[in-house]
Amino acid sequence: MKAITYTRTGNKSAETALNKSTFGVEVSHELLKQASVRSLSNTRHAGAKVLTRAEVRGGGKKPWRQKGTGRARFGSTRVNIWRHGGVAHGPTGNANFTKDLPKNMIKASIRMALTEQAANIKIIEKFSIEKPKTKLADNLIAKLSTGDNVLLVGFDTDPGFKRAVSNLVGVRYISYTKLQCYDVLCADDIIIEKEALSAIEKWLGGTKK
Repeated sequence: MKAITYTRTGNKSAETALNKSTFGVEVSHELLKQASVRSLSNTRHAGAKVLTRAEVRGGGKKPWRQKGTGRARFGSTRVNIWRHGGVAHGPTGNANFTKDLPKNMIKASIRMALTEQAANIKIIEKFSIEKPKTKLADNLIAKLSTGDNVLLVGFDTDPGFKRAVSNLVGVRYISYTKLQCYDVLCADDIIIEKEALSAIEKWLGGTKK
């Protein structure tokens, strides 16, 4: 399998052969699902939190004396069964949603995702623009892809280029070391820097360099 290769200015130059051991493996959709759920879970934050009776303002004074009134005994107006009281057993904001998988399974899921998206992979010699301007980055990406969701995978990219593409809607830049199954599957086009391609094949076991 081959991928179209572009110059730094976005012009087609040649084709690059993709290693079959990285971009042509047998796909397990069950593993892809597990890896995708892991990625989504690890980006989830515990935002829900309620106040316990100890955190609700007020309620320091005992509402009535302990005995002799004929009413139930209460020590505070902020107990959970009273209006304006605290909540018992509610979310605390400390929930941990992180999931993990063995490293071999994570690497295997990335290989499978790259295999699924092999037809949408393009190679560029180097992510580079004359000035760190969003307009210049937008013009370069427009030459490489017409997709709504473009994933750029770099190796040692110029910080100016990364700043320039950070403002583009639907374009995401990541280092090859941050590559995840979910990001690959969600992309319409995947543009990989040539040095990053070699590093990915080495990292995922495609070559024995």
